[in-house]
Amino acid sequence: MSKRYKSLQELLAHGADCVIDVRSPAEFAEDHLPGAINLPVLDNEERAQVGTIYVQDSPFRARKLGAALVFRNAANHIETSLSHHDGGWQPLVYCWRGGQRSGSFAWMLQQIGWRAELVEGGYQTYRRLVKSYLYDQVLPFRLIALDGYTGSAKTELLQRCQALGAQMLDLEGLAKHRGSLLGAMSDPQPSQKGFESALAQALVQMDPARPVLVEAESSKVGARIIPPSLWRAMKQAPRIEVSAPSATRCQYLTQVYDDILSDTKRLQQKLGYLRGHHANAVIDHWFDLIAAGDKAALTLALMQDHYDPAYQKSRRINGLPPLSEVGLGQMTQADLDRAAQQICDLMEAPAQRSEGGAVKPA
Repeated sequence: MSKRYKSLQELLAHGADCVIDVRSPAEFAEDHLPGAINLPVLDNEERAQVGTIYVQDSPFRARKLGAALVFRNAANHIETSLSHHDGGWQPLVYCWRGGQRSGSFAWMLQQIGWRAELVEGGYQTYRRLVKSYLYDQVLPFRLIALDGYTGSAKTELLQRCQALGAQMLDLEGLAKHRGSLLGAMSDPQPSQKGFESALAQALVQMDPARPVLVEAESSKVGARIIPPSLWRAMKQAPRIEVSAPSATRCQYLTQVYDDILSDTKRLQQKLGYLRGHHANAVIDHWFDLIAAGDKAALTLALMQDHYDPAYQKSRRINGLPPLSEVGLGQMTQADLDRAAQQICDLMEAPAQRSEGGAVKPA
């Protein structure tokens, strides 16, 4: 039996005991429903083989081979991955478009006695709902952007605010990137579709009646693009600006970015991309500091030559004054705890929009 879902919220609140994605591992790796497990009825090679026969030889032969492979693989999953489930188990199954792969697998599960249901339209339905939510609809949230120079511990402050009970959207965590030139993490970034799935899932779980704290970002986090609905809301969001002395930010950045600062080859490659944006003498100076192993001096030079001017330019373009400014002192643990509490208090305070467009406490 197929089940039709009219909204992303309805689909993510499906109520099934388990969500099974029967597409190939490659399809699953690009994107999938949150929490789904991958039990492919055709693996990557088998899917390619059946597709080639369908196009180049005979659709009938392709369907015959496909059916044999699907039922053989499905039987293996039933004997192994699914063998522990009792008779009351209720899985939700989907494939690319809710067709033969998921239909065949769900039929087998139903013959056993399990109450399997299909997602009508399969993954394509899910993707259409995610895209509508993040591209077309107006998000029902009051966003507050946490802003400040690079090295102002904004990501850490987001996490501290969340620990204090605030709603927080961690874009860098979802995108697996620290949002700057040297911000790549050890894990690769998700696909764009995977990033959007993670975003949609995080937002759907939030309470629209309460504000949501988000780090002020550009329209991209690493190689991942912030979807239009969220980006529009971020651009309109009032800002809380955090600040700390340059020397303190430099010390903090040197610690946080130690992984890339210690990788000389990758560091030179990343900074080399900036030739054409900065004078050769500036970049040659950075390379000299890399060769000398002076991480702190290099970090300070990058702040002065690249990060801080870029931030100042973005603020000139934005133009609007911040809702409030929060000093971070020397960024000790106590300083960050105090700042996080102050940010939470500002988030919960009533706000009104002045004639000039700035948002200020009532």
